[in-house]
Amino acid sequence: MRVKNGAATRQRRNRVLKRAKGFRGARGKLFRNAKESTLRADAFAYSGRRRKKRDFRRLWITRLSAAAELNGMLYSRFINGIKKAGIEMNRKELSELAIHEPEVFAQICEKAKAAIA
Repeated sequence: MRVKNGAATRQRRNRVLKRAKGFRGARGKLFRNAKESTLRADAFAYSGRRRKKRDFRRLWITRLSAAAELNGMLYSRFINGIKKAGIEMNRKELSELAIHEPEVFAQICEKAKAAIA
């Protein structure tokens, strides 16, 4: 008697179709299309997780640039100044300070200006 392994095949197909649930049209209904779509979705998810880090860094830099300009500084000089002043805060922390505590950020800007001059 030959073994066809139908149960494993069905389980594999159902697993793929379950992941493709909610996809439009054939992509969510037919196994071959669902398999392609989920593979593609995984590729986008992987690259997206890396992209997110870049996007957030860009956001923090934009915020810092605007906040530094309000305090009469350019972004590049601000970053140079805090490095020379020995302030070890990352861009995320600095941008949060700039939004929620502008007076503290202004003090940091003053220290950065003093370190450059």
